[in-house]
This record gives sequence, C-alpha cells and structure tokens, in this order.
Amino acid sequence: MNSLSGLWQEGDPVGQAVALMLLAMSVASWVLILWRGRVLGRVRRDLAQALPAFWAATDLAQARQRLQALDREALLPALLEAALLDEGPGSLAAEAPAEDRLTRRLRDTLHAVLGRLQTGQVVLASIGATAPFVGLFGTVWGVTKALLGLAGSEVQGIDAVAGPVGEALVMTAAGLAVAIPAVLAYNIFGQRLAACEAELEGWAHDLRAWRLGRPGARDLAAGPGGAAQA
Repeated sequence: MNSLSGLWQEGDPVGQAVALMLLAMSVASWVLILWRGRVLGRVRRDLAQALPAFWAATDLAQARQRLQALDREALLPALLEAALLDEGPGSLAAEAPAEDRLTRRLRDTLHAVLGRLQTGQVVLASIGATAPFVGLFGTVWGVTKALLGLAGSEVQGIDAVAGPVGEALVMTAAGLAVAIPAVLAYNIFGQRLAACEAELEGWAHDLRAWRLGRPGARDLAAGPGGAAQA
C-alpha cells in the first residue's frame, strides 16, 4: 500500500477499530496538551503577580479586588473566602476549636483547587501508557492475518509476507506517535503543577497565620467571618 487510505481500505474491522482508537486518543491528547498548557502557564503567571499584590494592599477590600483582577482562574479568592468564612452554630464543625476549623476549611478548599488544576492528567497518563499496547495489538493482529493468508496462498517466500508485515508495523509506529507527546506533556505538566501546588500551600499557610490574629491580620475583623479568632 502506498497511502494510509489504501491501508484503511485493505484493513479488516479489527484493524480499522484499532486505527480509530489511536486517532481518538491522539485527538484527545493534543486537545488536553494545548488546553492544559495554556491554563497552567496562565496560572503560574497569575500567582506570581497576584500574591505580592495581595500583601501590598492597604485593606482587605482592595486585596480582594486585586485577586479578582489578577487571578483569572479564581484559585486564590477561593482560599481567601475559606479563611474568612466560618461554620454557623449548631453544627458539629462549629464545636471544634477555631484553629482546627480554619485548618479544615483551608485544607478542603486547597484540595478542591488542586483537583481543578490536575484535570486531564489522568487522561494523559492513560493515553501514554496504553497507546503503545493498542498499536502493538494492531501489529500482532495484522501479522497474524498476513501469516494466515500466506498459509493458504500459492505464493511463498519473504516477498509474500514482507508487504503485509510492513503494513502491520505501521500500527506500532502510530501507537508510539500517540504515546510520546502524551508522556512528555504529562511530565512537563507534573512539574508545573508541583510549582503551583507549592505556591498555593504557602498561600494557605500564610492565610491561616493571618486569620488567627498574627501581625497583619487585624483587617480581618471586617470580613464576612467576623472578628479574627485567636
């Protein structure tokens, strides 16, 4: 065969299904790579600008405005509101000490924020891990089909099997072509996520200290959670 269209036309339903699966995995991988690369790059730039701007604000209202303007993914405002709000009376959460309630709220919100940032990582990892095996399955199926066809053919020798086997090996190459970008993107995004996670964890620790009344926390009395609790 001299073209991919020829390979498709000569393929059986199993081979075509494998090719379609690899195509779907490739499209999903590249969509995630382009989307997640843009989002994570924007998050890192926003964190670098928003955090210093928050602490440089003269009051809480101005700090909120700066976060809303600079943090386009709204990650930092979510943690700030978790630090300011408190559970209402009559709940089990309200019976815990103030420090424990604050720690729990910040922890839960941090997990939710990190979960948003990690969207797509599992898909990239799965594609990178399974695409080579999908391609290998297509190759094994094609080679088996070629050998079975050769057994019932009058034409024997290496020339009779070289063409079909060569065509079957295309599936292995296709599987690797799908997997390699997914694995590289997964590793690169993992490093970016680790950097963002470190920034957000540091922000959560700073908010906790601020909320509990350490120096610089006095403006919290104007927040929706009421006065800061020591």
